[in-house]
Amino acid sequence: MQEWANQLCENRQFGSKMTDSKYFTTTKKGEIFELKAELNSDKKEKKKEAVKKVIASMTVGKDVSALFPDVVNCMQTDNLELKKLVYLYLMNYAKSQPDMAIMAVNTFVKDCEDPNPLIRALAVRTMGCIRVDKITEYLCEPLRKCLKDEDPYVRKTAAVCVAKLHDINAQLVEDQGFLDTLKDLISDSNPMVVANAVAALSEIAESHPNSNLLDLNPQTINKLLTALNECTEWGQIFILDCLANYTPRDDRESQSICERVTPRLSHANSAVVLSAVKVLMKFMEMLPKDLDYYGTLLKKLAPPLVTLLSAEPELQYVALRNINLIVQRRPEIMKHEMKVFFVKYNDPIYVKLEKLDIMIRLASQANIAQVLAELKEYATEVDVDFVRKAVRAIGRCAIKVEQSAERCVSTLLDLIQTKVNYVVQEAIVVIKDIFRKYPNKYESVIATLCENLDSLDEPEARAAMIWIVGEYAERIDNADELLESFLEGFHDESTQVQLQLLTAIVKLFLKKPTETQELVQQVLSLATQDSDNPDLRDRGYIYWRLLSTDPVAAKEVVLAEKPLISEETDLIEPTLLEELICHIGTLASVYHKPPSAFVEGSRGVQHKRLPGSAGSGESVDSPETTSTAGVSDAPPAVIPSQGDLLGDLLNLDLTPTTAGPPPPAPSSGMQLGGMDLLGGGLDSLLGGDLGGTPAIGAGFGAAPAALPASFSAPVSGGLDDLFDLGGGVGMPMGAYSPPKSVWLPAMKAKGLEISGTFARRAGVIQMEMTLTNKAMSVMTDFAIQFNRNSFGLSPAGPLQVLTPLSPNQSIEVALPLNTSGPVMKMDPLNNLQVAVKNNIDVFYFSCQYPISMLFVEDGKMERQIFLATWKDIPNDNESQFQIKDCHLSSDAASNKLQGSNIFTIAKRTVDGQDMLYQSMKLTNGIWVLAELRIQAGNPNYTISLKCRAAEVSQCVFQSYEAVLKN
Repeated sequence: MQEWANQLCENRQFGSKMTDSKYFTTTKKGEIFELKAELNSDKKEKKKEAVKKVIASMTVGKDVSALFPDVVNCMQTDNLELKKLVYLYLMNYAKSQPDMAIMAVNTFVKDCEDPNPLIRALAVRTMGCIRVDKITEYLCEPLRKCLKDEDPYVRKTAAVCVAKLHDINAQLVEDQGFLDTLKDLISDSNPMVVANAVAALSEIAESHPNSNLLDLNPQTINKLLTALNECTEWGQIFILDCLANYTPRDDRESQSICERVTPRLSHANSAVVLSAVKVLMKFMEMLPKDLDYYGTLLKKLAPPLVTLLSAEPELQYVALRNINLIVQRRPEIMKHEMKVFFVKYNDPIYVKLEKLDIMIRLASQANIAQVLAELKEYATEVDVDFVRKAVRAIGRCAIKVEQSAERCVSTLLDLIQTKVNYVVQEAIVVIKDIFRKYPNKYESVIATLCENLDSLDEPEARAAMIWIVGEYAERIDNADELLESFLEGFHDESTQVQLQLLTAIVKLFLKKPTETQELVQQVLSLATQDSDNPDLRDRGYIYWRLLSTDPVAAKEVVLAEKPLISEETDLIEPTLLEELICHIGTLASVYHKPPSAFVEGSRGVQHKRLPGSAGSGESVDSPETTSTAGVSDAPPAVIPSQGDLLGDLLNLDLTPTTAGPPPPAPSSGMQLGGMDLLGGGLDSLLGGDLGGTPAIGAGFGAAPAALPASFSAPVSGGLDDLFDLGGGVGMPMGAYSPPKSVWLPAMKAKGLEISGTFARRAGVIQMEMTLTNKAMSVMTDFAIQFNRNSFGLSPAGPLQVLTPLSPNQSIEVALPLNTSGPVMKMDPLNNLQVAVKNNIDVFYFSCQYPISMLFVEDGKMERQIFLATWKDIPNDNESQFQIKDCHLSSDAASNKLQGSNIFTIAKRTVDGQDMLYQSMKLTNGIWVLAELRIQAGNPNYTISLKCRAAEVSQCVFQSYEAVLKN
């Protein structure tokens, strides 16, 4: 509707002298009949007036489709204004009258060859908007001509038309070769044509994430950067968004792009500024922090962001949401700009709250005095929500900046003295957190807090006060009276308060048992017998049983030392933050949610990552690979949902196994979580003997298209040269085994501590453990069992602990493992859940094994088979990573990897860069192929992994990293 109205306004410039309001007045007689007569008039002026009336009727929602043939007849005109109006009508009604719309095809074809470029562009634009399947094939020829038109205005319009046509009929666009023509337009001499070609390709690539349409390389990037300076503002945004999907080869290229994008930061359009910030934030990841340019770039990023905050409130809010993300990733950018985030009296509440959040993120020892003075001022405002947030902010500052804690506490006490109800309640909530962060430091203020007990009416504040009274009951003389006053209306309290009150009274009883026995019995009775809430009832029963069976254990549980609370509790999770940084300037950055969380429909939403970020070197524009948690030193939490841990592990038969015949070997097509990871493997690929198979025998003269880039380089002497191992691979070193870490802490296993690691020795996987008895009694009768896991790992024999384990004694145990156990896909893939039994109890823990333990000794592929397999594995199964800070030569790296059964098949050197082609084979027959690129003097290696089971790649990358860095 808006478009039609705009079109009418636009038509004024073509000589329409009088106002257009008359077209919207109704005629007396049969309106359609009159319009029909006027449309068929011989007078051009009358015709134009009639078409305007038709468009006016259409705009206000009247059905004028009956006039379709009459309006289409008016297309045969030289008058541009009339032609525009007819095309407007056509776009609206072509879908409901597809048979009639075909009548217009001939005119489109004719108009695409009109001497006037405006008419040619108008025709091609309208063609793209007519979404009728019957017509699309007739439009291919005119569109092809317009894509190669001499006038840039026509070419840029045609580029957008290709994207529209692709949306209607993708196959037709591909068959007609329009995508290739569109790629050629990126090299066009006119910057607007380049921008529209990029926009069209980006749009098409979004709906086909794996198509690799925008094949970005340094030459293309250079063309885009050249066009960037001369484009319109929206063209610049298209190009900048496209640049953001590129991953530079090295820091030098990254710096070069940053230097050419930086001038966009001073653009008047805020969308251009944010798009430029997105590109710079992404490419900064690849710049060394000690580089002078890195510091310069940080300084340049702050002023444009500050400028955005002087716009209208809605724009300010969008800018603040984006700044919030930037500050979480790189606080140093805005660290000297604290004052611009100070709240103005006339800011809307949504801007105030966002500014407050950023102020806390930027708070540091250097500026805390200034921040606290502001926050104290805010706490006296009239807006209740804002005041609450300001009081919470003071508490967050105390937790974040330790040196300011004392000043924050005294500020909070001043606010409590104001006796403003909601201020007092918020202050008590945050003081509770300060006690958790700095135990035994500020407890002197408890007396002041207790004075305000009667004024508390909000559940969170009441719960916080009850926690304080219970936690510090020994310091409060009348703690029992205070808690008893809460108990009077127990059933009217919220669940949060009831749970806190139950725990606080049990704490009080454990600290002052003689005085509070009656009180604890009363609360346990209320919680277990008179309550309908299952959480409250369960907690009540646990306390009751603990207190009645083992008061010492109850004391250890209820009065256990609490971990300190962390500084920033509301930070966005790092991987999500990385993705949101890649979406700066879009809705995702305002919602602080990934696009997949709010974009519906068939389009695959691509997950983006920053280049070279910790733990992953994935290419930003590669399809999302299965993310798997890295191997952690701390014992990972057991995940009961996998295979129902309690169901599986509690029912395990943990009696020592007797020696017997070895279990059958697993079949090559082992099922992993209902999915055949091997996928037919090399047997199906090679079909038996290499020499005569059609799959392998053909096509080895030229490097296959799907091979790594370096394979396709010209070679002098065929395969022997390509796979020249003349670099010499020396003797392999020993297999890498990670250092032992604590898997089961003594406090979770009644005094039994288990630390361990995995090793592969002489082809046998071993679980090497140290068992330590930290309890007061002797431990005997040890047994072990594994839950189902991804690779069928299971003990090959009983756990050999031959002598009783005395208190404070440790014993080393090596448990041989095989891979013939039951299989179930885990997350992460290399997670292992274990049950250990002794004479005291059964204990559960989980650990992660390095996947290199599963690399077998016969994992070296024949060279030709390697080539064929690489070609046969789909490109979607290729993952790329970066290994950072590794200072080995290619030969040393090859030797080190061979010790862990990662075999180098070939080595080539191209432009000073060594390429190692490697293979490894897992115990269940899965092959993994790798290309490792090592540049002399560059500590960052690039590794590409190909495997039929793509989910294995992340674990293999982690093993590479562990082996090469240790």
